[in-house]
Amino acid sequence: MCTTCGCGIGQTRINGQSMPSRHRSNTRLRYRPMQSAHDPAHEQAAAPVTADHTTDTLHFGTGIAGTHAPGMSQSRMVKIERDILTKNNQFAAENRRYLAEHCIFALNLVSSPGSGKTTVLVKTIEMLRGRFPIAVIEGDQQTDHDAARIRATGVPALQINTGKGCHLDAHMIGQALQQMPIRDNSLLFIENVGNLVCPSGFDLGEAHKVVILSATEGEDKPLKYPDMFHAADLMLLNKCDLLPHLTFDVDLAISYAHRIHPGLPVLQISATLGSGMQAWIDWISAECHRAAAASQLPQHIDSTLG
Repeated sequence: MCTTCGCGIGQTRINGQSMPSRHRSNTRLRYRPMQSAHDPAHEQAAAPVTADHTTDTLHFGTGIAGTHAPGMSQSRMVKIERDILTKNNQFAAENRRYLAEHCIFALNLVSSPGSGKTTVLVKTIEMLRGRFPIAVIEGDQQTDHDAARIRATGVPALQINTGKGCHLDAHMIGQALQQMPIRDNSLLFIENVGNLVCPSGFDLGEAHKVVILSATEGEDKPLKYPDMFHAADLMLLNKCDLLPHLTFDVDLAISYAHRIHPGLPVLQISATLGSGMQAWIDWISAECHRAAAASQLPQHIDSTLG
């Protein structure tokens, strides 16, 4: 997992330009934990592997780190993950403070590749066009194809290319906020890299994570990738126009999502046909109302969406 392997470091580009690194003098990442005087054997222990002979399955995620890396102890992986996520959370707090000061309501859209995130986003922009300012930050390993689709709607979009990195992080978003002129009292959509694993662990400073599951995927995605569905505040079930041609069981998919995240709101939509999209717009409106009331900041978005 990238919280322990550090994938993509130094390869991020924003609108084609290398992203400058930003260091904190008082928080240094230490990739080797202190040796434990009380439990040296635990420090050297490799990840336990559990064999389920009834299903011919090997489980490499049963250790305290929840993951596996050859030659690395579980406690070292825990230490590295804590260092990485602590630093990320500090950047996320800065982003959240900036967004609150400027009354920018940010949503982090996450999903597997091909779920229709960009199509959902284009349709959302069309439905909200002219009501208040919108900006988009796009995340992909390479190309600016999605950003170009967003710019074609007339909305400003900034592309972050993560190179080998499999997710956006708060430092990248902070750099994007510095480069992108986002007006006060606006809505910011962050379209994360297509990945149902690593983006779940990285707070970007957003108000909510919104996970998109498409009807062309399996119903058991919430069970296979539980961290993402547990971290999300809303699930959009997209491509519902294709249901008559598929064997996808909607009720089963929702029950699996609720097994991981009880009470998770689920909206069934088709971004292509527009069905169900008004419920999504209404959810955005309600969350903007709630955020404005909680922050007691100027409520331009609140009144515009109302």
